[in-house]
Amino acid sequence: MIIAAVVLLLVTALTTPIWSLATRKRRREAPEAVVRRLDVIGAVVLLMPAAVAAVLAAAAGPATGFLASAVPVLAALAAVTGGGPVVRTVLVAGGVGVRPDTGSDAPGAPDHEPGNDADTPDSTENPGPGPAGAGEAGPLRGGRVIGYLERLAVVTTLMAGWPEGLAIILAVKSLARYPELRAPHAAEQFIMGTFASVMWAVGMAGVEHLLTH
Repeated sequence: MIIAAVVLLLVTALTTPIWSLATRKRRREAPEAVVRRLDVIGAVVLLMPAAVAAVLAAAAGPATGFLASAVPVLAALAAVTGGGPVVRTVLVAGGVGVRPDTGSDAPGAPDHEPGNDADTPDSTENPGPGPAGAGEAGPLRGGRVIGYLERLAVVTTLMAGWPEGLAIILAVKSLARYPELRAPHAAEQFIMGTFASVMWAVGMAGVEHLLTH
């Protein structure tokens, strides 16, 4: 049972990159409504192995030997790679979701391309030309990479047994983003996206704790 839980944790870590690569072409050509449905499906597909892994981890004894060493690495990887679909689904549910870049979750996607920030907790709707886009906020800069680093910091802090570090992580992020949060919809998207991203990382840290204690 413990081996099955570890395998499912690995599946969780790989689900988002594989899903992004598999749907990349369709995302590029599909309308926004289809892209959002793909995000929701991706989040559901991601949550299934994660939930089963948590149940099996709670029922099984602690991992030992090589598995005990591998679990923290897999949990950190799952926390980093898995946050994108969850964040986008939460943002869409909150009414501030955006169309993500076609390959922003794929391995090797460049960080500087327009739209690459849209899969993270720190992005807002792209402004359109003319009056229709006058009230919209542009993407918060570096959102995708910041989201990865945020989730990595959260999960490693919790696995290290230092939950107080969460306050430092969120404080640093909030202070860095403060000047940009005055843009329309930016604050709402920042709050919802950050909560979703952090809760996903906390969940992966919880699975790691169940598997190693």
